[in-house]
Amino acid sequence: MSDLFTGLKTKVTGKELKIVFPEGTDERILKASSRLAAENILTPILIGNEQEIKGKASELGISLDSVEIYDPANFGQFDDLVTSFVERRKGKASEEDARKILLDENYFGTMLVHTNQAHGLVSGAAHSTADTVRPALQIIKTKDGVRKTSGVFIMVREDEKYVFADCAINISPDSQDLAEIAIESAKTADMFDIEPRVAMLSFSTKGSAKSPETDKVSEAVEEAKRRNPMLVLDGEFQFDAAFVPSVAKAKAPDSIIKGDANVFIFPSLEAGNIGYKIAQRLGGFEAVGPILQGLNKPVNDLSRGCNEEDVYKLALITAAQSL
Repeated sequence: MSDLFTGLKTKVTGKELKIVFPEGTDERILKASSRLAAENILTPILIGNEQEIKGKASELGISLDSVEIYDPANFGQFDDLVTSFVERRKGKASEEDARKILLDENYFGTMLVHTNQAHGLVSGAAHSTADTVRPALQIIKTKDGVRKTSGVFIMVREDEKYVFADCAINISPDSQDLAEIAIESAKTADMFDIEPRVAMLSFSTKGSAKSPETDKVSEAVEEAKRRNPMLVLDGEFQFDAAFVPSVAKAKAPDSIIKGDANVFIFPSLEAGNIGYKIAQRLGGFEAVGPILQGLNKPVNDLSRGCNEEDVYKLALITAAQSL
């Protein structure tokens, strides 16, 4: 395991953290949860029918010692969750609605986080991103001053670590969104002991091309600097000008970023998603995430193509975000 995750394990172990896994019968979730519990890192909470979860674990030869199982259909505090959900939705859901909605494992699990019965949630092994994110936006909601959540990947290769955003959530962010994503991504970088040097990416470097798309990025740069003058950030940059010192010297000699950026903000979801997958598949980077940022409490989304190791690592990240 890389130093990145060894450090996270050290941060969260002994903090008595609980992480919810709504997909309690998924083999990958069961294996990762058993491992997390056996290593005394955190307490996993599996959501689902207790008999089905234990039966699946038995089939797989997995121990569920120190793992908690909550069944929405037989949960002693279900009425309290219903009341809290109705209050949180502020007239958008009746008690009858709430009783039906909270039988859904993602909504139920998110309410456990909201009511401080758990510290974070990891889902998505068998659900879509929308299934994971929608309850979080309705219940957990974004932090004060944050308009939208966004999704970042930590790109890891040996001792190299970079942050790519937004690669998961916002299809066509405007300049205000990009500024917000940049600031939140810098905070995420700090969590992973990456001293943020933020590059706002485009197909232009410092006005070498002029279009509404490049204007959006240059406006985002000014807005991010206004909001956080201490942040090391600049743009707009083509990727090579942000990453290669010799290119930076030629294309942006006066920039604070000298080809040494480590946080890269893409101008659209299309660019970000393509970019991280190229780095992953051609560059041999491990793509850790997507990590959702900007929420009041951590909720993270797995890929449906994830494996046990992905679940384990995202649980560590989620636990670290809760501290």
